[in-house]
Amino acid sequence: MNTIPFQTIDWTAVEKIEYKGETGFALWQTIQLGELRIRVVEYSKGYIADHWCQKGHIVYCVSGAFITELSTGEKITLVKGDTYVVSEDVSSHRSVSIDGATLFIIDGAFLK
Repeated sequence: MNTIPFQTIDWTAVEKIEYKGETGFALWQTIQLGELRIRVVEYSKGYIADHWCQKGHIVYCVSGAFITELSTGEKITLVKGDTYVVSEDVSSHRSVSIDGATLFIIDGAFLK
């Protein structure tokens, strides 16, 4: 684990990178601190991820709502204030958002 000195993040100064989904898009703002990745991610209306993910995450829904689909067929809806946590290689999951959502996501080697 890296030692991270006290610092603040001005998210208004962090570039937004667009990633196309199967439909819609996601805007990522990313801060990398060693092996720790911190992101604010905005899903557009009608967003469906274009891939299944096996990475570990801590995901907090800041606004809106989204569905996490698991490869098992299970669908979990998360709304503002909800969080999910998963370790790496424990599930295959992808995100879907009908009306848009903003997420705060933390991931890194500590979730392996």
